[in-house]
Amino acid sequence: MTLRRTDCLLLAALALAAAAPPARAQSAGPVQAGATARAAGALTPALPAAPIDYTQESAEDKARRMAWFNHDRFGMFIHWGLYAVPAGAWGDRTDYGEWIMEQARIPVSEYEKFADQFNPTKFDADAWARMAKDAGMKYIVLTSKHHEGFALWPTKQSDWSIERTPFGRDPVAELAAACRRHGLRFAFYHSIMDWYHPAWETRRAWNDVATGSTNMEEYIPFMKAQLKELVENYGPLGIMWFDGEWESPWTHERGVDLYNYVRSLQPDILINNRVGKGRAGMSGMDQGQGVGDFGTPEQEVPGTGFAPGVYWESCMTMGDTWGYNATEDNWKSSRQLIHHLIDAASKGGNYLLNVGPTAEGLFPQESIDRLADIGRWMKVNSEAIYGTTASPIATPAWGRITQKRDRLYLHVFDAPADGQLVLPLQANVRRAYLLADRRQAVTTAQTPAGLTVTLPASLPDADATVIALETRGAVTALD
Repeated sequence: MTLRRTDCLLLAALALAAAAPPARAQSAGPVQAGATARAAGALTPALPAAPIDYTQESAEDKARRMAWFNHDRFGMFIHWGLYAVPAGAWGDRTDYGEWIMEQARIPVSEYEKFADQFNPTKFDADAWARMAKDAGMKYIVLTSKHHEGFALWPTKQSDWSIERTPFGRDPVAELAAACRRHGLRFAFYHSIMDWYHPAWETRRAWNDVATGSTNMEEYIPFMKAQLKELVENYGPLGIMWFDGEWESPWTHERGVDLYNYVRSLQPDILINNRVGKGRAGMSGMDQGQGVGDFGTPEQEVPGTGFAPGVYWESCMTMGDTWGYNATEDNWKSSRQLIHHLIDAASKGGNYLLNVGPTAEGLFPQESIDRLADIGRWMKVNSEAIYGTTASPIATPAWGRITQKRDRLYLHVFDAPADGQLVLPLQANVRRAYLLADRRQAVTTAQTPAGLTVTLPASLPDADATVIALETRGAVTALD
């Protein structure tokens, strides 16, 4: 059939109309004076969304975000950087650690030479992750950048990074991947303070390579750009663990801004309280105006727990220093470290235990031995740590107590001479036994003085024997 020219034009017009997108409705806003019909259907530009203030999060939303942290209880801290090269020695002293640049006042031009010697060819990310997992740890916090300013990853923001070394690999990427393979959460420690960057406002006199003037408005964008690299290239992350906030250039307002910035990159990330200025020294908890998701006691476990909804994590070394020191001889015993872990859990907190690897990429043998000892204990008793809450009563002289919804765990450090544990509690105990031998029944009796637990004649673990009490109904502390 032959179409007339007018029919062809009509069909073409109909096809164009059908293919065109539907006209948008006119904005309900006021029309400018003099506007004509030509403006009909024009789209009013949308205003940019207001930034989210994550510090105003509800307690319920925070509890959901903190749930994994509150369950896992136990993590590994790793302090690794160029300070592993001198291994604590400078001049006539051998007791330095990760603060060696500052404490020995090493000129930065001299310190830079450590980058040429940092070649950890024995680094095995899977071995590190496996040791953490076998110890019962659930997450790893690695120093992406300590106060020396050296980036352990190939940052695009500076040449003061792993790319300056002869190593030729990205250890951060390797450890992040190993953590995923072994079911561990991966997290970063990141120093706010920077002894290397020329713009950090309290520049050291021995920073002999810095030029120009200090300027925090130049430094903060640099730091944020590095943090963005870490979150986007190695995430999702469990935690961003800040430090170095105590110097005067850092303010509460800058802490709030940084907290919101990092959470804008990954909203569910956890951020410690050292992002702000509220931390009360080594006790680690905020006093007054603070910001962050959890407190950070250092080298101590608080004497008592805190109110529900207050989250905290004690970080601790195995020896005297965080970074590797070749002459370290003041190691905490495995028994002490197991007790610290239990103590933290019994007060509703987490325990972050540090390892300082060598410049070759190895864990010190003393650390390996202690991790193995803790792992042996956790293999038997981990249910008394994971997912537990604080003790319902004050700390007993013989040990510690953790609990779950229908269970009490009695961690016996030192058995009383009479073999009786008397707990000022009212509890309906339906079953009691040793975690090390569930066939070994334990006798309990409710008396006016409280709940009496009679220990077996011998306890299977000299460090901490755990007795599980399965309960029915409420457990009530007696006055």
